[in-house]
Amino acid sequence: MPALPKTIDFVASDDIPVRVVRSAKRRKTISSQWREDRLVVQVPAALDERSERMLVDEMVKKYSRNRVQRAEATSDAGLAARAEQLDRRYFGGLAQPVSVRWVNNQNKRWGSASVFQKTIRLSAKLLHTPQWVQDYVLVHELAHLVAPRDGHGATFQALLDRFERRAEADQYLAGFSAGYRAHAADNGQDAAEAGGFDGDEDE
Repeated sequence: MPALPKTIDFVASDDIPVRVVRSAKRRKTISSQWREDRLVVQVPAALDERSERMLVDEMVKKYSRNRVQRAEATSDAGLAARAEQLDRRYFGGLAQPVSVRWVNNQNKRWGSASVFQKTIRLSAKLLHTPQWVQDYVLVHELAHLVAPRDGHGATFQALLDRFERRAEADQYLAGFSAGYRAHAADNGQDAAEAGGFDGDEDE
């Protein structure tokens, strides 16, 4: 029986480019990662063709599902759905924002809330942070809608304290802000103009 080639390229469903790499060093496990503009699936060289096809198909399906989930998580609709869930969880649905979306023009704040229009805007730079950090910023802005006259006063602080990982999120955002400013400075940019965050400025 002729030996199978070490690599094979094809385009799977949903136009996903795939490269299968057969490794003699690999015995049982398979792995996949997005690399060089394609999904690279590494499989044991000794695997029979039918088993290989089944495992590669499963990897492609898993990647496709994850891609859909990521797209939903980074969309305005996905953000609005998360805000609604967080509003119910922490505030019993009292905030009721009319609109929640990502924006690219907030360089000096994580997010903003208009207490008059009941809208929330989050900086798209937060897409580089974990979801629980994004959720914290959402809860922050939702709290402004729940207590619109308190600013950052005692009532607002008590509402924000309901978020279990508040202290951890504050530390994460402080570090992220410092890292962003350092990166901007290294690239000759004005850190204040390039996205350094000084907290939020609620409308």
